[in-house]
Order: sequence, then C-alpha cells, then structure tokens
Amino acid sequence: MEMKITLEKGQKLFFTSDTHYGHKNICRGVSNWKTYDGETPINQTRPFDTLEQMNARIVAGLNASVGENDILIHSGDFSFGGFENIEIFRNRIVCKNIHLVLGNHDHHIERNKGGVKNYFKSVNDILTLHVEMDKESKKDPKIVHIFEISHYPIASWKNMNEGVILLHGHVHLPQHKRLSEGKAMDIGIDGNNMDPISLEEVLSIMENQPIRKLSLPSDHHEERLRT
Repeated sequence: MEMKITLEKGQKLFFTSDTHYGHKNICRGVSNWKTYDGETPINQTRPFDTLEQMNARIVAGLNASVGENDILIHSGDFSFGGFENIEIFRNRIVCKNIHLVLGNHDHHIERNKGGVKNYFKSVNDILTLHVEMDKESKKDPKIVHIFEISHYPIASWKNMNEGVILLHGHVHLPQHKRLSEGKAMDIGIDGNNMDPISLEEVLSIMENQPIRKLSLPSDHHEERLRT
C-alpha cells in the first residue's frame, strides 16, 4: 500500500511498534516465560512488577510525545491478552491519527472482529509512506521523505538503492542493537526507552547510514518453548 502524508503546520509524525499492551508474559514481575534451565529470560521481558505498571508506562510514553492532531505510525503487535484490549488501549491514546501496519499478533484486527479496523486511520500489511513537508519559504519546493514500513525486518526493500528507509518491529531489539548496518531500524518501544520515536530523530539517525542490504538480526522467535 502506498500512502502520502502531508504534515500540516505544527503537526508532528511519530513511529512505534510492538507495544504489546496487556501482554502478561512480557512483563517481568508476572511473566510465566521460562528458558530451558527454568529461569526467567530477563533480556526478553520488561522491567515492571505488574501488568498495570507496564500498560500505564506505554500509554504515558505515547501521550507525552504524540499530540491529539499528530500522526502515529504503528508497526504492529498493538495489544495482547484478549480482544477487549484493542479497544481499551486505543481509547487511552489521545492521538486521533493512528495508522497500523499489521503484526503477527494483530489477528483480531486483521479479521476486523467487531469492526476494530475503524479505530485506526488505516490498516495495512506493509506500507510505503511518502511524507511531504513544507519548507519555511513558500518559494522552496516541498521536501518528501519515503519510508518502507513493515512489521518484520527484511533484507532488501523497494527503492533501497535510492535511500528509502526501512522501519520495522517484531524482534524487540534493545537500543544498542536497534540500528542495522544499512538504512533500517527497529522502531519498537523496547529499543526506544518505551517511547515512540519522532520523524526528526529517525532522519537524524539515518542521515549518515549507508545504503546497504541487511544481515537480519537474531530473533527471539527462533528458539522459544513458551506461550
């Protein structure tokens, strides 16, 4: 799906992924996840004592950054732990303009159970996003930035050779690993201090990144004997 966004004066754009609102097992204090030796996998859980604390921090991070009229691109795995959490989480977010790229845990949204797609401005499997920005002077041409938005990391993507940036989620990389060797990044909250990331920060990070296909990151889904 191709989509163009024209940012209005004062309007900001943010990206996020893998919020997993309501996901008990990703919350360290209440997780039932076990590794092969029976210990909780600290690096794959979030440091909260209760699910309520984790959910509150997710909501606070979004609402502190993303205003009501701003735009939020969410790259999948919106919520967890029951169909009702989709509506509960959405109602706690003040931003009116959320575009969702489906993750592997968004099956209720993908099937549009109870019409939940209506909670979002758009719902797509993958998104080619054109972001149009006005310069200060009306005489200057508008600036257009192009992103490929996918829930999953991919090794090569459309117009990579022209500098198109890939933003993905799924792998829950920590901050020191979220950036790939090319123009790609994991935008999940686990690698961004539980907060969304702004367009300006993404562009700043990517400015000096080379055009290069990716060696895909290690993935916690590869060897997991847990629910």
